[in-house]
Amino acid sequence: MAERLVVIGGDAAGMSAASQARRRRNRDDLEIIAFERGHFTSYSACGIPYWIGGVVDGPDALVARDPQTFREKHAIDVRTRHEVVAIDLDKREVVARDLDRNKETRTGFDQLVYAIGAVPVRPGWPGVDARGVFGVQTLDDGAAVREYIEAEKPRTAVVVGAGYIGIEMAEALQNHGLGVVVLEKSDQPMSTVDPDMGALVRTSMEKLGIVVHTGETVTALKTKDGKVAAVETDNTTYPADIVVLGLGVRPNTALAKDAGLPLGATTNAVVTDQRMRVVGHDGIWAAGDCVQSIHRLTHEPVHIPLGTHANKQGRVAGVNIGGGYATFPGVIGTAVTKVCELEVARTGLREVDAEKAGFAYITASVESTNRAGYMPGARPMTVKLIAEKISGRLLGAQIVGTTEAAKRIDGLAIALWNGMTVEEMTGLDLGYAPPYAPVWDPILIAARKATEKLAQ
Repeated sequence: MAERLVVIGGDAAGMSAASQARRRRNRDDLEIIAFERGHFTSYSACGIPYWIGGVVDGPDALVARDPQTFREKHAIDVRTRHEVVAIDLDKREVVARDLDRNKETRTGFDQLVYAIGAVPVRPGWPGVDARGVFGVQTLDDGAAVREYIEAEKPRTAVVVGAGYIGIEMAEALQNHGLGVVVLEKSDQPMSTVDPDMGALVRTSMEKLGIVVHTGETVTALKTKDGKVAAVETDNTTYPADIVVLGLGVRPNTALAKDAGLPLGATTNAVVTDQRMRVVGHDGIWAAGDCVQSIHRLTHEPVHIPLGTHANKQGRVAGVNIGGGYATFPGVIGTAVTKVCELEVARTGLREVDAEKAGFAYITASVESTNRAGYMPGARPMTVKLIAEKISGRLLGAQIVGTTEAAKRIDGLAIALWNGMTVEEMTGLDLGYAPPYAPVWDPILIAARKATEKLAQ
């Protein structure tokens, strides 16, 4: 009799796990059932702001594999619009509610993948549940925003939170011709980079016509006839025909907690071993935005919800379920984003992270250009490095610029991943041609400056 694998969550982590397990075990050996609350599977959540903004087509263009493909070509029984509402580990069953028929069913399992992702932070402000207030996490969320814009023709938008989603949605709404105000509680946008780099982000956003207000705390949303009409802060009131919440996400672990699965004390995310098996529970696996990972520099548990991690973790779980052997090596927090022409990138630790972890460190920032200065299209960028004071080991890096700036973070991420010192980095054999880089690439200039600081 075939063993049964049940997957909760039909996006990156869950369907990567299901696909890898299927590659290694055929349908006669392993039955696979996947439950997905929404309408879509295996889609690019990172592409949602660009679909909303009209930069890319959607939603089908953002879907890697639809439910029908999984059923017909991979023998994976995907059940969309089915929300798992309970997990019974003693009986090895899940309870799923058919959202269209309002009917519950129980499904047994031999192995389970918990890949339910994360949920947007949604504070309990008065008016937060009014029409026109959106979190943007799933493809269904993106469709709801687009439908609202087309139906209501809003003219003013307020984005609460200036992290990745916040600034990407600011661009998307500006693309629709809306006047956009971004409200951020911190002193600068993009708290994932240091304040000095965040200040560069703010200046660039304001040059693009996006109004940025920092150091303000939202207290309530005003409504009229059931729709959002304004955002109140501790300072003033901002008119708003549409509000997007970009306050980050938290791991979706309510089901896991109710089932008795272990959660991290500092992350509130599911705790797994390196093979993505839930600690203390044989046959139970977890992957994606609902799990904690180990940071390779601090060796501490962290929750860094990114599609890159979700796909890798899902693959690792699926390989192991399929009888192979794979491990997830940890994270260093590499990420990039953009708002209009501005590109922002980071990897490793910020200054505040280095201090918290107990590192003695130096920083070095340089301004350079993406190409040889005499070439058409040469544009400025700022590169900042953080290095351990004694050893010179690279601890973190951040880049703010325009064309061809952000992807330079990959070279820095590789150096950091492999424990290179900034002095070693000065000798990196990087590609050079005037249309692509100065003879001294900005990475090399920053590494030289950091090395000089270490010698002082």
